[in-house]
Amino acid sequence: MAGVLNFTPSPIFRPLTGRRIPNSRNSIKTSAELSETPLASTSVSTKEEPKQGFTISPPPNFKTPEPKRFSVRPDKVLDILGASLALIFRLGTGVFVSGYSASFVPKNEIPPGQYALEIAGFKVKETSKLGPRPEKPIEIYEFESCPFCRKVREIVAVLDLDVLFYPCPRNSPNFRPKVAQLGGKQQFPYMVDPNTGVAMYESDDIIKYLVGKYGDGSVPFMLSLGLLTTLTEGFAMISRIGKGTSYIPSKLPPEPLEIWAYEASPFCKVVREVLVELELPHILHSCARGSPKRQILYERVGHFQVPYLEDPNTGVKMFESAEIVDYLRATYALQ
Repeated sequence: MAGVLNFTPSPIFRPLTGRRIPNSRNSIKTSAELSETPLASTSVSTKEEPKQGFTISPPPNFKTPEPKRFSVRPDKVLDILGASLALIFRLGTGVFVSGYSASFVPKNEIPPGQYALEIAGFKVKETSKLGPRPEKPIEIYEFESCPFCRKVREIVAVLDLDVLFYPCPRNSPNFRPKVAQLGGKQQFPYMVDPNTGVAMYESDDIIKYLVGKYGDGSVPFMLSLGLLTTLTEGFAMISRIGKGTSYIPSKLPPEPLEIWAYEASPFCKVVREVLVELELPHILHSCARGSPKRQILYERVGHFQVPYLEDPNTGVKMFESAEIVDYLRATYALQ
């Protein structure tokens, strides 16, 4: 895990460097052909360089908001309610990591400085059983309003993986064309594992690969139902139809943003939609219930709440989903 969490972002676009996947964790890579076995792979340069002639800086007089637990800004109530419907259609898939268990214990059994929910005078002790941890983040090209992409995002939450997402909304100029260049067609999701050289399309194949490599080999029930899984994924997005679908002209950041979040959270969902619409590459530190990364974030900032955004391009670090959405639009959308 340390290898992932100590990830140091580097510029998104790099020149051609050779026939093998380089050590840079953020260059765009592809396997020579689609396969579930490691392959010799190629580092691919891009003709799209980050746009010049602009600066990336926080909005004037910007101040980071104080975190407020279980609070919804009045103008975002309908957004959060709509995003919450997915929990019903998907029966909470992605809320808990693999092997999750919880028990109520007296408060004195949880050491000071350890993250734990407190309920009715007791604390909740949460544990999980995770598989091998990838050294480098998995790379996934996808977009929000795609049921096949959502399936893969759910297994990312269950396996507690960190992922470098390259958003591919419709009409976006950078990563959607890049998928066709890498794999031969614009089909989503598309996954690249820089730890093994594996690259593939097809959501079910990606899920089987990830649980085999970084889990216990078993596909969660709600992701194993074939057409029914896809249908319920589609129903889960009905209330957010059109969100995270189409490109909004934006400034391409030199380094990917970092977001602590997980798929099943409606507060995280509204932030992810904007990240996709603005085509902002971002590293997701997935932290569903039972994730050890909850403790890591708690130690870093003295508080656990998601979403939590870290923008290395401006130095901004902030909680609160509504304010994060406002910040992203004000900082990266081209006026």
